[in-house]
Amino acid sequence: MAELMVRDGTWTFDGEVIRIVPGSERGVHKLRRYLGEFTVPLAAVAKIAYEPARKGGRLRLRLRDGADPLLQATGGSLPDDASPYQLAVDPGRVDVAEYFVDAVRQALTLEQIPEGPTDRYLLPGPPVPLTAAGVDGIATFDGERVHLEWRWNTSETKRQWGPRDFTLTGLEAVEWQAPSGLESGYLRFRLYGAAEQPAPDRDPNSLELWGFKKESGTTALLAAAVAVRLPHPSAGLPQARTAPTLAAAPTTGAPAALAPPAGNPPVGKAPAATASGATASGAADDHDALLRRLRELGELRRDGILTEEEFTTTKAAVLARFHAAG
Repeated sequence: MAELMVRDGTWTFDGEVIRIVPGSERGVHKLRRYLGEFTVPLAAVAKIAYEPARKGGRLRLRLRDGADPLLQATGGSLPDDASPYQLAVDPGRVDVAEYFVDAVRQALTLEQIPEGPTDRYLLPGPPVPLTAAGVDGIATFDGERVHLEWRWNTSETKRQWGPRDFTLTGLEAVEWQAPSGLESGYLRFRLYGAAEQPAPDRDPNSLELWGFKKESGTTALLAAAVAVRLPHPSAGLPQARTAPTLAAAPTTGAPAALAPPAGNPPVGKAPAATASGATASGAADDHDALLRRLRELGELRRDGILTEEEFTTTKAAVLARFHAAG
């Protein structure tokens, strides 16, 4: 077994998997800390290299394309310090890093692991439930449904749509893009048949992202958690998974909403939607979801993601929905 333990984290290789544990130092990126400990099967590894520098160096693991839902969802746009597949090596641990690289390379050769892409995810993705805050809204994902709740500073376009809910059956893909310069980033949930992709600040299916560190990387983790539960982009869609049809555009002038497949709950809500057709079980689900939302808001305030003003405003909106649902 090979083990490399440095301030940036610990990597262990037992011949079958690489166990990655992020460091607890303050300089370790929050995305890596939130992701926590996880393992990479040897079958997912394409290459490993040690890159020397003036002081120490860097261990870099490259996975096969399509193996990891986090890399797939983020399109390779994670900043270097946020990548869980890089490890800063202390000067006194260079020899150990080189030994670690040799051990993994020998195993790749012996097991004849191909470097090429894979048509299925080989890593399980982040655990759920997950909550992620963007600039203008908060997303939650419980493993089956995505919920978007808008903050006080969202655009009027998004506010008209109200809170959004998407089931996995209604999603074609999830997209994540880091901010770049003056260009906003986004966490976007792409629905079937939605050809137009408005700017993130006007797209009711997106959270807008300004600063990666401010978002703490949780939006990228949520994107990965959704991606791993959708068909792999290289695998082809199962026959039973068909795209929903488009409903007629509402008279309010809002974009056309996606009509759900027969027997499935709505994948999104247009401004004119009402709860008049909700079933008793649907109302109970709404109450449970709203209660979970209140608990999540409290956790976001406790963790410093929401200010007191944002917490109070969003809590009032959630309570209003709760009373309306009753």
